Amino acid sequence: MSKPTLYGIASSRAFRSIWAAEELGLDYDHVPTSFRGDNQKPEFLAVNPNGRIPALVDGELQLFESMAINLYLTKTYGAGLIPEGAASEAKVLQWSVWGISEIEPLQMQIVVQQFFTPEDKRDAGIVARATEALARPLGVLDAALGESAYLLGDDFTIADLNVAGVMDLLSMLKFDFSQWSNVTRWLKACQGRASYSSAKAVGSGA
Repeated sequence: MSKPTLYGIASSRAFRSIWAAEELGLDYDHVPTSFRGDNQKPEFLAVNPNGRIPALVDGELQLFESMAINLYLTKTYGAGLIPEGAASEAKVLQWSVWGISEIEPLQMQIVVQQFFTPEDKRDAGIVARATEALARPLGVLDAALGESAYLLGDDFTIADLNVAGVMDLLSMLKFDFSQWSNVTRWLKACQGRASYSSAKAVGSGA
């Protein structure tokens, strides 16, 4: 039986899926695929015609979008990361979609300025406005985490991995989370997992 194959690198959205595979202890193949050319090669476009990473091939299944990949991997290879029941699965979807709709667009404005814009052309106003706007969703997350250790209760689930995976870019930016103590505590716990470190190593080709 062939192994699942994940395409991507750690310094991209693919990190979320690499992290999920590591958390699940999955036996998989990793194909380092960057967003600076590898993703436009014909062999990769045959896997994901969008030319985006990550992408997954598992048998006859070809899948793109990190959250879809993570839900598939969890339900197929490690159901323990998602509590049973329609309500719990809906909560996983809620928080996963929340991460990519409430956090990611704002953090990407900062990322573009800090990492992809020449220093003499950076717009400090964009960074300031995005940083200010992040206070609202981070407040929502902080309040949710005031009721339990993790998003769905006392145990780490794929919901936590997905949201923390989105927010990993904020950590790379050294974003100041200090005013949200529950978020700070939770993010430290998520990033303290062995799977987080191994995903960083695998995703960087180490």
